[in-house]
Amino acid sequence: MDTSELQRKIVELKEEKNALLIVHNYQIPEIQEIGDFVGDSLQLSRRAQEAGDVDLIVFCGVDFMAETASILNQDKKIIIPSARARCPMAAMLPVSVLRAAKESHPDASVVLYVNTYAEAKAEADVTCTSSNAAEIIGKLDAETILFGPDKNLVWYAGQKNPGKTLISVPADGFCYVHRFFGDGAAAMQLKDEYPEAELLVHPECEPEFQMRADYVLSTGGMYRRCQESDAKVFILGTEVGLVDRLRREIPGKTFLPALEHNECSAMKQITLENTYQALLDEEPVVKVPSEIAERARVPIRRMLEMS
Repeated sequence: MDTSELQRKIVELKEEKNALLIVHNYQIPEIQEIGDFVGDSLQLSRRAQEAGDVDLIVFCGVDFMAETASILNQDKKIIIPSARARCPMAAMLPVSVLRAAKESHPDASVVLYVNTYAEAKAEADVTCTSSNAAEIIGKLDAETILFGPDKNLVWYAGQKNPGKTLISVPADGFCYVHRFFGDGAAAMQLKDEYPEAELLVHPECEPEFQMRADYVLSTGGMYRRCQESDAKVFILGTEVGLVDRLRREIPGKTFLPALEHNECSAMKQITLENTYQALLDEEPVVKVPSEIAERARVPIRRMLEMS
């Protein structure tokens, strides 16, 4: 079955089953093209909260994202096309590590990146995404904040909130995709070749690379900047899936990956084939237990209200 035929079958089956197909910016182009909604983590969280009258949510992203949809939609069936789409960063903060940090810093507030599992979110005061982390932290009364699991996002938010003490939990959590960029040497070579280009860098990247950026932005922020800027060339310091989307949706501009072929292998576990099969079988199901979901819903909703 060719690509267009498989896409058509997925769309037909989705409509037949009254399903919503939510797709992250890092998914392959063929998945993005048929999504009901494509966006970054904050945008997807909002869309999941506003799922409305659908019977099924198909989450084309990684596991913690599908968990968030389950937390916000306990009455709906959530499926993820591949159970192997597991985020390594989320696994870096087991709830036991977070609880130990809370015991060591009993007066600190707890802010967790949404790239965490539901059990950890249930221990947080508020969650955040890369697009609103600095804003969320700035609005908290607490001076000391436990924040994780991405150390580079902690650094970024700390730069925006110099009056706060941010403690990274764990000490060295990271996204391997964004760590691959290193200090951004490859991107600077592109900048030499295209001096008029804007360099957009994700806050999960190393601080040395962030400091070289024209703008440090979430993937959603990058998309908006590329739409609104008068620049014609952009160098993107993030996973290449966003570059695919920008090239497809914003004609007349040039989008260059800061590092060729820098892919998230977990995101790329999802294919047209397993998306179709997941819709057909309505599995694998992602279901957060109700007692955990009830607690985790509080910091997620607080994030959505604060940002």
